[in-house]
Amino acid sequence: DFQAGSGASHTVPAQCSTLRKNGFVMIKGRPCKIIDMSTSKTGKHGHAKVHLIGTDIFTSKKLEDISPSTHNMDVPIVTRTEYQLVRPSARCLSYSIPEIVIQVNIDDGFMNLMIQDGTPKDDVRLPEGDLGKEIEVNFEDGKDLLVTCVSACGEEQAVSFKEAPKGT
Repeated sequence: DFQAGSGASHTVPAQCSTLRKNGFVMIKGRPCKIIDMSTSKTGKHGHAKVHLIGTDIFTSKKLEDISPSTHNMDVPIVTRTEYQLVRPSARCLSYSIPEIVIQVNIDDGFMNLMIQDGTPKDDVRLPEGDLGKEIEVNFEDGKDLLVTCVSACGEEQAVSFKEAPKGT
């Protein structure tokens, strides 16, 4: 049994022909979501080739790759985690994700998170652009927020947020 954790690989191999649109694949060393793919034959003795077009899940940059359909490609292990964003003076609230209860504030462009076991987590940046501004405005307005982060290949980034349910 392999566990995704300290020292574990950030990817798993998959035959190119098994990849699907909206799935994930490594293109040019970056974790990407597949937005389009096509298969074509290349000549009398050639192998079927798969043309993959993906967007980097962290930068949204468009990347492309072509590979024989029988070859293995690396598929990133992508996880989504929901953290609670609350006032430092507020009590931590427990939600349905058992290993994560978060207490947070925003400091120097980073969100200061605390995992349920008390371990601080301060390496997730407040996102740039509209999403970061919306998180900050809602946080400053006193709202309790749930921030969803995506992680893959040793990188992690906030991708969305919503107001935490009341009365929990």
